[in-house]
Formats: sequence, structure tokens, C-alpha cells
Amino acid sequence: MDYLVLHSQKTATSMKYLEIIKSSYQDYWNYLHYELVSLNHWDNYFYGLIAISMAVWLLEIVFPWRKQQAIIRKDFWLDLMYMFFNFFLLNLIVLMALSNTASEILNDFFGLFGVSLIEIQIMDINTLPYGLGLIVFFVLTDFIQWNTHKLLHRVPFLWHFHKVHHSAKEMGFATHFRYHWAEPVVYKSILYIPVAIIGGFGARDLALVHFFTICIGHLNHSNLGWDYGILKYIFNNPKMHVWHHAKYLPKDRTSGVNFGITLSIWDYMFNSSYVPHAGEKIQLGFQDDEGFPRDFLYQLTFPFIKKKN
Repeated sequence: MDYLVLHSQKTATSMKYLEIIKSSYQDYWNYLHYELVSLNHWDNYFYGLIAISMAVWLLEIVFPWRKQQAIIRKDFWLDLMYMFFNFFLLNLIVLMALSNTASEILNDFFGLFGVSLIEIQIMDINTLPYGLGLIVFFVLTDFIQWNTHKLLHRVPFLWHFHKVHHSAKEMGFATHFRYHWAEPVVYKSILYIPVAIIGGFGARDLALVHFFTICIGHLNHSNLGWDYGILKYIFNNPKMHVWHHAKYLPKDRTSGVNFGITLSIWDYMFNSSYVPHAGEKIQLGFQDDEGFPRDFLYQLTFPFIKKKN
């Protein structure tokens, strides 16, 4: 009898997770359709992303840093392919279902101990002044992502996936989009628990933070020779981030430099900053990247079929 009860419980749990996966696909498809046809809300992610991209590209055209670099630079169309795949299709294919299922699994895990995620929240953003709450959320998530970014460089298995991003040989705003689909799985997995125990986020709050980080990310990868003056010690910038993509680094820095996502302050605080000079003409990529594939589909499958060095 106990076996039948246990089997029934396992079946019910499996069916619950399958239903979550099914509804995740349906809900995200409906959301994506709504974004495509609706132009009457400021936080429209689809057209907002395109607008930010066009604005930064225009800045590159008007104020080019590397003047010899073509407006339609090397791999420009490849990176735009990554834009639509990573920012939209990837959510539909795997990330939304994975995120929602992981959330339920985590809730079930804490339920074994008689608690829920709501009960273990250490902070409610709603108790803070509106602007301060957003800043706390932004700084916390950026610091977690900075540490995750370091892991992508220092753990050989993860670096094998991160090579896709570092395969760019010319920098432009769209380089921001080029990354292997496994990367956001790692980022979201590490981010989930800290964010889950801080409650009070609204969809529009998250949109504000997300659009801001996209702007900074585009600028970091752009063909612009800016460092923001004194603000370079707070915000990541093109002159700093280009060194993160340098093919050759000093022997004591071979595991990477300038890991900042949006904020540069962590690199200055923890001694991983490196900007020896402007870096306008440095060679980009990673060592022994000559044989790295230039094709979209091959780059996505490369970590699984290529023998690791």
C-alpha cells in the first residue's frame, strides 16, 4: 500500500512539472505575440531592444573609435542572429520552462522542511523607498553576475561555452548578443535563490533595470572610445571592456580581467581591473582561436562535439 501511495505521489508530481512546462511554453508564446503586435506600452521588450540597438549603432556610426572598422563589421549579421535567438527564441525553447520548473522544484524542496520561499525572504523591496529598492536589487544581482562571469573564465568546462562570446574579432554593439545558450542557464541558476529570497519586484521594476543593463552592455561592446571620466570607476565602459576581450594578456592575468557586467566597481575593489592603455588597436579573441568555428549552428554545438583542450 505504501508503495502505491508513493508511486501515486511521484506520478502526481511528474504531471505537475509537465503541466508547468506546457503552460510555460504557451504563456511565453502568448507574451511574445503580444510584444510583437502591441506598441502602446513603454516596456515593450521586443521593440525596446531594437530601439536601444539602433541608438547605440547610430552612435558608433557618428563617433567611431576604430575608424578603419566597417559600419557592417565582421560577423555583424552573425551577432544579429544571436540577438533574436538568445533574447527571444531561447526563452521559448528552454529558459522559461526551465525557470518555472526550477522555481516549483525549489518550492517543493523547502516544503519538505515545512517552509516556503515566501517565509524565508530576508528582505521585501516594498519596505524600502522605491528608488532605493531598485538600486539594492540592481547592485545585488550585478555582483552575483560578476562572480558568475569569473566562473565562466576560471572553470574549464564553463570556459568552453564562454569561448563563443570571446570569438568576436571586431567589437560592436551586437557583440553583446553573442553567447552560447548554456550561459544564461548558468547565470539564472546561480541568480535564482538570492533573488527569490528578496521579494517585492514588479514586472515594470525589472524592465527598468533590464533596459538599463542592456544599454550599458551595448555600449561596453560598441565601437566607441568612451570611459565616462570619473564614472569609469562605477560603470563598465568600452575602453575598459575591450581589454576583457583582448587575445593576449600578461601571464598573471591569463584567467581574465574586467569581469564587470554593468558595474566596474567590483573589478576595482577586488583587483581584477586592467586598462594599461586605450586599447584601440589590440587584437581580440582568445589564444589558439584560429580554428574556432564562424558558423552560428557550429558555434552552438561546438562545446559538445569538439574535444576539449
